[in-house]
Order: sequence, then structure tokens, then C-alpha cells
Amino acid sequence: MPPSKVELYAAIRRDARAGMSGRAIEKKYRVGRRTIVRAVSSAWPEPRRQLPSRASKLDPFKPVIDEILKADLDAPRKQRHTITRIYHRLMDEHQMADVSYPVVRAYVAERKPQVRAEAGRGPAEVFVPQSHRPGDEAEVDFGEVVVRLAGSDVKCFLFCLRLSFSGKAVHRVSLSGGQEAFFEGHEHAFRVLGGVPAGKVRYDNLKAAVAQVIGLSRSRVEAERWTAFRSHCESVPASSQGRLSLKFLLAAG
Repeated sequence: MPPSKVELYAAIRRDARAGMSGRAIEKKYRVGRRTIVRAVSSAWPEPRRQLPSRASKLDPFKPVIDEILKADLDAPRKQRHTITRIYHRLMDEHQMADVSYPVVRAYVAERKPQVRAEAGRGPAEVFVPQSHRPGDEAEVDFGEVVVRLAGSDVKCFLFCLRLSFSGKAVHRVSLSGGQEAFFEGHEHAFRVLGGVPAGKVRYDNLKAAVAQVIGLSRSRVEAERWTAFRSHCESVPASSQGRLSLKFLLAAG
């Protein structure tokens, strides 16, 4: 591992005090005479000069984005702008061109909490990163999706199981949204992945698994076939994890 600049300066100063010539120091550390002069004159390297920020093609549109974010503070939640909507408004209403979606997304992500704090709406939002162990947890979603088949829109159902650590996902599309398709999605995902998560699988209020949500407590009554399917999975050894210790959690949303 190469030495830091502070360590390099210290070594140059030490050799210079010991009487080593400038040419020898240059050859030993592969540095120029200017570096040697700076090291001898100061033990602490000069801070790197901050370059001025480069102009961005987004600069003319940043005030527009800021105004949208300010207006969203008082808008109903479902009427607030997504990044995609902001991007399309900039193109359609303000003739933005040659600016990529990731550039707009990065600016909105940076400015959104700042705008909220500037408006006195409390501290800027913070996010606590989640930590997952490899192969330990997964999330499942099962819902409607419209696909184009033979020139017609057809409503199908998409099963998605995503590993929390790696983000690897397995998808399966079916024409039915019933329990059979739901169960087949699990079997397909476990077969593709070569095993099952060793810890938990989380769900978001899936009708195929929940028979009833009880009152204000929001507790769940599992569907009988789902209970049987879960019991079956909990008794099946995983291909590479030893005996399965899988927990199925129905998220309270």
C-alpha cells in the first residue's frame, strides 16, 4: 500500500535532515523537486485545491425543480410529484433536452430533504440502511400486471421473490391471481435459487395468504391453504442450508 502524502513528506524531511541530496531523494521516492521543496518547508501537505463545480445542463432547470418540491410540501400525498413526473414535466413544459433521467434523480434526491428543512418542516429526512445476511431474508410481492399479447392488453399476475442481501429476484407471470399461482411462484423461485432463505420471507398483505384482517389491531388470520403450504415448507430440508428454519411474516401495512 503506497504511503500517504503526510508519510511521504515525513520520509523526505527525514532523509533531507540526514544529508541526502535532492537528486537522491527524487530518485528514491520518484517525486519532483517541487514536492521536495514543499516537504522540507512544511510537514503538512498543502490541501488539494478545490476545483470549481462544473456547469451542468440541468442548471437552468434547477429553480423549476425546487419550486415543484416546495409545492409538493402542501400537496396531498398521492398528488406529489414522482421523479419520473418531474422529468417529463421538464421535457414537456420547459423543453429540457440532453439531460438524462439519472441526473434529475440525483438532484431531486439531494434537494428534497434540503427544501423540506428550509421550509421549517422539521429536520431533513434521514434513512437508516438495512443490513441483511447473505441468503437469510427475502421479500415477496404478487399483483396485477398488464402485458401486450397479440396486439391486445391482457391482465396477468406477477409473482416476485427478491433476496434482501443480493437483490437477486425471480419472477413468474400467470393468468390467475389465485392461491395455486401464488404457491407455484414460491416453488419456482426456490427451484431457481437452489434453496430457500434461511431466515424470513416478508409479505405485504397478500390476499392469497390472508383470510381476514381483524379490526384496529390489524392482526391477520391466515388462509387455511396458506397455513398448510407454510407448514409444508417449514418441514422440507433446504438443498444447501440444512434443515429449513423459515419464517413467513405478513407485514402490517
